[in-house]
Amino acid sequence: MKKLIAIVLSLVFTLSLATALADTVTIAVPNDPTNEGRALLLLQSAGVLTLKEGAGLEATKADIDTSLVEIELYEVEAALVPEIKVDVDYAIINNNYALQAGLNPVTDSLLIENADSPYVNVVSVKDGNQDTDAAKALAAALQSQQVVDFINDTYAGSAVATVEAPTDGYDATVDYDALNGTTISIAATPVPHVEVLQIAKEILEAKGITLDIIEVTDYVTPNEFVESGDVFANYFAHQPYQDNFNEGNGTHLVTIACIHVEPMALYGGQQSDLAALGIAD
Repeated sequence: MKKLIAIVLSLVFTLSLATALADTVTIAVPNDPTNEGRALLLLQSAGVLTLKEGAGLEATKADIDTSLVEIELYEVEAALVPEIKVDVDYAIINNNYALQAGLNPVTDSLLIENADSPYVNVVSVKDGNQDTDAAKALAAALQSQQVVDFINDTYAGSAVATVEAPTDGYDATVDYDALNGTTISIAATPVPHVEVLQIAKEILEAKGITLDIIEVTDYVTPNEFVESGDVFANYFAHQPYQDNFNEGNGTHLVTIACIHVEPMALYGGQQSDLAALGIAD
């Protein structure tokens, strides 16, 4: 009799556990501090959860205070989130990796950030280089009206230019004659950064300056390149990420230009709408 009761209790426990797991919503998010916090802020803005007071831009799952449904976060490297999207209910993906995966944040996502955010993508150099003519020429080219028009026309909301006073591509304080024949190297992730840099490349070529664009696929290498001096600049990350990277790694990256915002978005994996999160589309 005791054995039968044990079997029944075990079966009840197993069924209860399965039910609990079935009621848990799985969400893949980037695992670096600023982007995980950004993902959680997106969920909070939609009313899915609330974060503890003072959680800030670097919130983690430990900072979740309340939620409409039981949530299990899968924290993985940002570049890998699109790859595991099919294995989870939802995935919150950085825009550049979404675009590389063939996803349009404006038309394919279920939730998307407001473009008015602190996550502005920036151009960085090593401290000490920010006042050089090379840095000023690069910043002017990337803050040009040509680049602003390219971003807004090409990406139609999946990337939004944030340049408030676009240049004609050039900085009047720069000695372009002295830069003629020189090369400026810059590391960048493919979409949209490398594509945007092609516009800046044409602007600089008109002054005899070669922009050497080095394509990378992760969020660490570009900063290591600049810190070591192997590359002059990089263009791939938003400002909170760069601030966090400097603090955590003892690097000396300085922003020379703010270019655009890429709204982060939530995409359906095994779910096709927001019902599982307890909110309406």
